[in-house]
Amino acid sequence: MLTLEAIVPNFFRITPFLYVTDMDEAKRFFIDLLGCECWGEHLPSYAYFWREKMAFRVLRVDPDEKAQVLRPGEWSSYVDCEDVAAVVAELAPRLSAWPNMRTHGPVDQAYGQREYMITLPDGHVLVFGQEIRKH
Repeated sequence: MLTLEAIVPNFFRITPFLYVTDMDEAKRFFIDLLGCECWGEHLPSYAYFWREKMAFRVLRVDPDEKAQVLRPGEWSSYVDCEDVAAVVAELAPRLSAWPNMRTHGPVDQAYGQREYMITLPDGHVLVFGQEIRKH
């Protein structure tokens, strides 16, 4: 019988697909704002971004095709972190240089998470969250 302990060590990251209509803007966001590294920076329709244990696969689609794949605000990615305040301190100065960038938080949620949310240019919501430890 296969046990959970035998399976878990094989998994180390979830990489959601994000569909965008402007790959150059996505690359600027992930590299310049979030400080990610990029594989595929020379490709026009695909890029893989990572930083620490956070990663995203980004696929460029035509605007008409994107409407069939994603409606803005319906998809989000959650990045678990140790210190949301450190994420805000790092990203806030960079975010101020992005016109029309929407953020929310950090806010303590009733379900025990402190969260900072960024709405990306194509409508995806990127949430950084930390567990609120009750002492």
